Amino acid sequence: MAAPVQRDQELDLTIDSLAFGGNGVARHDGFVVFVRRGLPGDTVRARVTKVQRRHAEAVATEVLAKGPEHVSAPCAHYPACGGCRFQDLAYDAQVAAKERWVADSLQRLAGLPEPPLEPIVPAASHFHYRNKMEYSFAATPDGAALGLHKAGRWDEVLPITECWLTTDLGNAIRNRVQEWAREEKLDAYSQESQEGYLRHLVIREGRNTRQALVQLVTARGERFDRERLIEVLTEFPEVRSIHWSVNRGVAEVTNLPTELLWGDEAIEEDIGGLRFRVRPNAFLQTNTEMATRLYEVAREYAALAGGETVYDLYCGIGTIGLSMAARALTVWGIEISEESVACAIENQELNAIGNAAFFAGNVGEVLRELRDRAGEPDVVVVDPPRAGLAGKALKRLGEIGAPKIVYVSCNPTTLAGDLKRLTDVYGYTLTRARPVDMFPHTPHVECVALIERAAG
Repeated sequence: MAAPVQRDQELDLTIDSLAFGGNGVARHDGFVVFVRRGLPGDTVRARVTKVQRRHAEAVATEVLAKGPEHVSAPCAHYPACGGCRFQDLAYDAQVAAKERWVADSLQRLAGLPEPPLEPIVPAASHFHYRNKMEYSFAATPDGAALGLHKAGRWDEVLPITECWLTTDLGNAIRNRVQEWAREEKLDAYSQESQEGYLRHLVIREGRNTRQALVQLVTARGERFDRERLIEVLTEFPEVRSIHWSVNRGVAEVTNLPTELLWGDEAIEEDIGGLRFRVRPNAFLQTNTEMATRLYEVAREYAALAGGETVYDLYCGIGTIGLSMAARALTVWGIEISEESVACAIENQELNAIGNAAFFAGNVGEVLRELRDRAGEPDVVVVDPPRAGLAGKALKRLGEIGAPKIVYVSCNPTTLAGDLKRLTDVYGYTLTRARPVDMFPHTPHVECVALIERAAG
């Protein structure tokens, strides 16, 4: 039976809900249509962009009637900018949708009809919460400009004058670097022609220490006066570290080797009373305020009494493991990034924590070796990337059979998939789970899960 809609057809639709990922869900004669920029309760005119056997995709071109949860977005660049998806959706509706996404993933993908889900932890700040921003340079008639990718476009950059996700300091640094680029008549790199020079600007902030790190990414060659760049950036007393990276490839990446141009190699951040050193490429939760809350939930679920051996897998710069060290016998961290491990070791020393150790390696390949060195774990904390636990890592984790796993997830679908395998193959049970909203106005949601295995 043919689908009742065609590509490029215009439809008037009422949005019922938000699907995981942020598209609105509507129905046309019972046929499901996923609508980008469709908000719950809105009636929109939408153009069909893709038709499949069981559903279609469309983009809203006009709001015919606003729903009760439709609000005014404060940002002048919204919705053209791809940095936010839901500035015009009331925050309560955002967190309700995220809570439903987690519940739905656990029900459908993990096979749990009634998952033990606790109420979502809402974000303390709805705007200006990010401690890291990555901007792209783009060519404009006025010269090089800095901005973010346009919504749904990897190849187009929207110049930004004020971003509501970063701080006043972050906005000021970005705008000053744009002025510098134009003063120096430096051209922006073009992904299409693969010509030009300036590629990216990364700004990291210690939100509780008022320290900033700036990383400039260019194409090959040193075409700028480094002393002038240092002079410009040190107009901001918060800037403590200035790095330069060269991207010799085509891919738009910033996770590159850096040369320190000025200042300290790293900045510091304070989370939960501990001090953490942050280098250009080290992983740190991008919402400092909510990272504190996320780690509180993880510690609550771990319920350490002081005699436990804790594995901290995908440990990054050691934030979770070190936050648990005071309540554990020992903490052992594994992380594939050598730069992050170097930071974790520095952070251990910075906080005078003597019962933690960190090692660089692939989790799936070194977990057995860690068990031989550290002994059997009582609690394993995992904080994997969005793809979840790699096959070998999950297999090794299941084989070790720790009584308790605290899984810190940034993707509820991969959490659910990993949970199903841990349940079906290795005898684990989900006993608690709690979503945490780290990223207002985006479709991303964290979730902490307590996964336990009965003795014997």
